[in-house]
Amino acid sequence: MNVARELPDRRFSVVICVYTEDRWDDILAAVDSVRHQSLRAFETLLVVDHNPALLERLREQFKEEGPGSGRDGQEVRVLANAGPRGLSAGRNTGIAAARGEFVAFLDDDAVAERDWLRYFAAGYDDSRVMAVGGRTEPAWASGGRPAWFPEEFDWVVGCTYRGLPSGRVRVRNVLGGNASFRRSAFDAAGGFATGIGRDGDKRPLGCEETELCIRLARAVPDAVLLIDDRAVIHHRVPAGRERFGYFRTRTYAEGLSKALVARSVGAGKGLESERQYTTRVLPAGVARGLRDAVLGRRGGAGRACAIVAGVAVAAGGYVVGSIRARGGAVTFSSGPIEGVSE
Repeated sequence: MNVARELPDRRFSVVICVYTEDRWDDILAAVDSVRHQSLRAFETLLVVDHNPALLERLREQFKEEGPGSGRDGQEVRVLANAGPRGLSAGRNTGIAAARGEFVAFLDDDAVAERDWLRYFAAGYDDSRVMAVGGRTEPAWASGGRPAWFPEEFDWVVGCTYRGLPSGRVRVRNVLGGNASFRRSAFDAAGGFATGIGRDGDKRPLGCEETELCIRLARAVPDAVLLIDDRAVIHHRVPAGRERFGYFRTRTYAEGLSKALVARSVGAGKGLESERQYTTRVLPAGVARGLRDAVLGRRGGAGRACAIVAGVAVAAGGYVVGSIRARGGAVTFSSGPIEGVSE
C-alpha cells in the first residue's frame, strides 16, 4: 500500500555491502528490489569487502550503469571497501561515496518491499529525525520457522524480534540491515565503529549500529531516531542459520559485542534496552513456551529452553568480552568519515 500523500523530493543513496559470490543471486535480487521502489532511489552503491573476484564480476554486471544510464535511470556503482575487512568499514565506504541527502542500508541477502524508501522518507518530515529504520521479516529456507526457534530471538537471524514496539515509534537505535540516516548524522557522530561488527567469515558479531546510534544521540541531543514497521524488508535465512549451533554461536557473539558497546558508550546507555528485554520480554516468552508445552502445542518446550539457553550463552559472552576489553585485548575505531562532509 502506497503512502497516500506526495512526499518532498528526497534523494536516497542505498548502500548494499557484499562479500561473497555465494550470494550472487541474492545480491541481484536486492538491487532489483531497490530499482522497483515507489520512491526512486537516487543511486545504489554496492560495496565489496576485499573480494577481487566479486568486485570484478559486479563491475562487469553493472558496467553500463553509470550516472543516468542505469535501468530506469537509477545509477548502480560498485566500490571496493576502502577500509579494513568488515561490515562497518564497508558501510563507511558507502557513506563516504554517497551523494544523496539520506543514506539507506539494505542487507545483501534481503529484498525491500515497494514502499520501503517512501516510508523512510515520510519519517524525515520532522527535522529532528536523524535516522529511520524498518521491520525485517525472516524468509526461512525450510519454508517456515523452526518449531523450537523463539520469536524473541529473531535478532539472531538479523530480523525484527518480539518485544520491539509496533507502529512508528521512537527508539534508542535502528537495526543496521534495514535503516536510513540523514547524511548530516555522520558529520555529527562519525561513522560505524570498526572492530565491533561482522568481519568476513569470523564470529558473527554485531551491535555496530547500536553503538553509532548512541553516539549520535550524544552528539545531537535533540536527535530523534524512529522505527516505522511499514518499511519492510524480507531477509533470507539459510538452512545453516536455522540450527541450534548457529543460534548458540550468534548469541555468544552478541554478548561479546554488547561488552564492546558498553566499553564505548557506557553500560547505562549500552544496555538500557536490553534490561527491559531480559526482565520482561524473555520471561514472558519462557512462560508462553511452557504454557504451549502443557497444552501439547508443538515446539513450546523447545522455545522455552532456547530462550533460557540464549540468555545464558549471551551472558557468558558478555563476561568474556568485558574481561577482554578491560585487558586491552580488543580495540576499535569510530572516527570521522573522510569524504562525507561537503
